[in-house]
Amino acid sequence: MFCIIKFFHFPEKRPMHSSTKKKILCCGHFILFFLLFSTVRSEAGDLFPLYDSIKPNVRFWEDVYGRYTTRQGILHDRDNLAIVYTVVDLVDWRAPGSARINRQLINLARERYKNILTDLAAGEEPVTTVEKRVASLFPGTSHQAYDKARNNIRLQIGQKDRFLEGVIISGAYMPAIKKIFKAHNLPPELAYLPHVESSFNLEAHSKAGAAGIWQFTNSTGKQYMTIDSVVDERLDPFLSSQAAALFLKGNYKYLESWPLAITAYNYGRPGMIRAKEKMGDYENIFNNHQTGLFKFACRNFYPEFLAALQVARKIEADPSIAVNRPEAAISVRMNGYARAHDLLNYFKIDKRDFARLNPSLKKPVLEDKKYIPKNFLVRLPAHERTRDLAANLPQSIYRENQIRDGIHVVQRGDTVGSIALKYRTSLAEIIQENRLDSRATIRIGQKLKIPAPTMLASNKNIITLGSLSKKRPR
Repeated sequence: MFCIIKFFHFPEKRPMHSSTKKKILCCGHFILFFLLFSTVRSEAGDLFPLYDSIKPNVRFWEDVYGRYTTRQGILHDRDNLAIVYTVVDLVDWRAPGSARINRQLINLARERYKNILTDLAAGEEPVTTVEKRVASLFPGTSHQAYDKARNNIRLQIGQKDRFLEGVIISGAYMPAIKKIFKAHNLPPELAYLPHVESSFNLEAHSKAGAAGIWQFTNSTGKQYMTIDSVVDERLDPFLSSQAAALFLKGNYKYLESWPLAITAYNYGRPGMIRAKEKMGDYENIFNNHQTGLFKFACRNFYPEFLAALQVARKIEADPSIAVNRPEAAISVRMNGYARAHDLLNYFKIDKRDFARLNPSLKKPVLEDKKYIPKNFLVRLPAHERTRDLAANLPQSIYRENQIRDGIHVVQRGDTVGSIALKYRTSLAEIIQENRLDSRATIRIGQKLKIPAPTMLASNKNIITLGSLSKKRPR
């Protein structure tokens, strides 16, 4: 069984040849566009208000996304984003030694402005042009304000080039994501949130373990998606968007405000519910809420969203910039377990194309160490030949059971390296599968998971997972 996903593009109609009729038609189109645009802007403004208190923050992030590139570092005040001290020109991050050089450039600039603020805090009169400009950033304030600002300098790397790349990439997914949100009766503007989270980098991973364009953590993601040893749906832009729609819908149900619901996407729903009960509306939370977790990133998340929405729409409207187009694909439901190699051969598909269309399939599946799970919806290029083959997919391509991993019981003298060699697998895979520490420490009697299919079933130290649990693995 398969379904076809198509993306249609409707050409514009030619205007009438009569100059009079052409003018009337153009005026009519303009008025219609103006009314529609005004309605959209009004509805968006009602749902996503631009409060006076956050305007400096939104302008700051608009500059981050639309003015300054990753070769520029913005030194600013952490609390008042209207205060920008300077923009540091950096070397190309891809150049050898660039991290060390840029760190030095940033530290020199930071120290310069800390020294200026220290002198102003001590009551010294500004003399140079730079000192006078810094003093003008704090009109009518006391010396204590300079002292506080000295320890409040923050660096923000510009994102213009990265953001532009993200908008271009997003063109392939934005129509489908907006459709998903509309299907859930949610504002389509929420589809722009990945610009803040990941710049639409499908392979984005954070230090906290978040993944995909929506940056779901493992624990939150498992509430809405499948995340296991063979599939990670966080990496699929369509499946993760379905999850994001449900998650944001839940936030709004409890918080009844999109500024709060969007902030909760970063801060967490329970924390934002407590903040609302204590502080009331969004503006009061933005201006006054202070906890150990509600810091710079949480406070600025909604202003970042508004800025990203504005900058992304401006780029999309630029006729000189061509964004990616959606790729037509067919989806085939797997009636059983299947080997990726068998599907590639049957459909005559390149492995890279298959991996691109099915980003949730993990490396073991693509390397035939695991089967594509049963009921998985495989995406394939939408060619006539592919549709015909999908309609006649033989049952012989399916396998009854998933490939099972094995377990090695650690013996005296074993090391992770010797175990990897014995089972013809890599040291990194064993460390990753068993979440070993950086020193790959193991102990006698410990049961290590050996990635399939490299295990040797005849080895006396192997215990199949099937013997430990009757539950069939995915």
